[in-house]
Amino acid sequence: MKLNDKLFANMRAATKTLMGQGPKSATSVIQDALKVLTPHKGGAAQPTAAPSGAREITPPMPSLNGAHGFSQARAGTAPPGPQPQPASQPHAAGPLNHEQYVKNVVQDATAAFNNLMPDLLAKLDRAGANGHAAFKMPNFDIPGMNGMQGGGTSTPAEALPGKFTDGSFTNAAGTRTYKLYVPSSYTGQPMPLVVMLHGCTQDPDDFATGTQMNVLAEEMQCLVVYPAQSMQANSSRCWNWFNAVDQQRGQGEPSIIAGITETVMHNHAVDASQVYVAGLSAGGAMATIMGTLYPELYAAVGVHSGLPFASAHDLPSALAAMKGNFGPQRASGKSIPIIVFHGDKDTTVHPVNGDELIKRGAHSVMQEIIEPGRVPDGHAYTRTVHQTVNGTPQAEQWLIHGAGHAWSGGSARGSYTDGKGPDASREMMRFFQTKR
Repeated sequence: MKLNDKLFANMRAATKTLMGQGPKSATSVIQDALKVLTPHKGGAAQPTAAPSGAREITPPMPSLNGAHGFSQARAGTAPPGPQPQPASQPHAAGPLNHEQYVKNVVQDATAAFNNLMPDLLAKLDRAGANGHAAFKMPNFDIPGMNGMQGGGTSTPAEALPGKFTDGSFTNAAGTRTYKLYVPSSYTGQPMPLVVMLHGCTQDPDDFATGTQMNVLAEEMQCLVVYPAQSMQANSSRCWNWFNAVDQQRGQGEPSIIAGITETVMHNHAVDASQVYVAGLSAGGAMATIMGTLYPELYAAVGVHSGLPFASAHDLPSALAAMKGNFGPQRASGKSIPIIVFHGDKDTTVHPVNGDELIKRGAHSVMQEIIEPGRVPDGHAYTRTVHQTVNGTPQAEQWLIHGAGHAWSGGSARGSYTDGKGPDASREMMRFFQTKR
């Protein structure tokens, strides 16, 4: 596959056109592009001549020993840089029939696309998408290419006895919709409130279904609100945690999320000492921002597969932070009570981000307790509890062995979940209850 200035110009134009049309349109375009690599029966695909000055990118050859080899290639477990190999190298021993050959070509193209995404997106950001000032990175969690389940389809939340209603909030920074779950036990008495921030390509219904937080709301008697990122703000519904304006109190998306929180508190009886915020991936990074900027509003933070506060200030630094390479970072103030979940096989957001979150959240901790464990027929994990001098837990870290970039213990009916546990939702609620 060749990359040159003309290709990048075409990609920028295509990105500008696809903005606002959603991930399904982008996927369709990519699939159409891959069709040119499919050979006709009886002959191989004809390579196009390389333009002068083009740069050769040879993708790693994924294994065809079952689905595992391809999923590894999709998950980006190969080194981030190109892996040159002879173009004639076969995928498996012996002659290939036409169907197998086509499969190999498409898999190679997909692996190459995955390897080239960071470089391409960085170039798109620097070029400004042909001068389009409002250009946003289209996706952090690339569906189907990072080993995560699901792909952003909106699954209706399961039927529960409580009320799951729509709302909207507007301030100077913009408008966002949200969904609020009020448990059937609510009769006007003060209850805790949990703010749940979804990941890229997700929405409130999908996130509620995957995390099963509404089920816990019935059991533990609390309200749960799910702010929804808009496709106008980010074409893949990622919270813009990497933008400088969205890392400041009273501005950008933090002001909107805080406004949604305060609106729910105004319209319902909420125990102001029991308001919490949690999120997945880009939502986890934004949850950290909310806990840092509004410590008087949120008593504790839950982060799943997320990143530390101000770990990036633009697209290139965001991609670097996701790989675990942090540049200069702003001070995050006092430590915040935090519980962190991260899979040690996460190839989308490097697990070192979880370590960094805990290091910042537990810098005043006096005691550390390490507890290994395993979910029956599920994942092993290492739980590390950081306590203050009086034995109060200040920070808690769950490193899940063998897990990728997905909500631990979630329901398969939602996207980006891993049902092998441990149950991140229940453990977050348990931790939050210690912060009354």
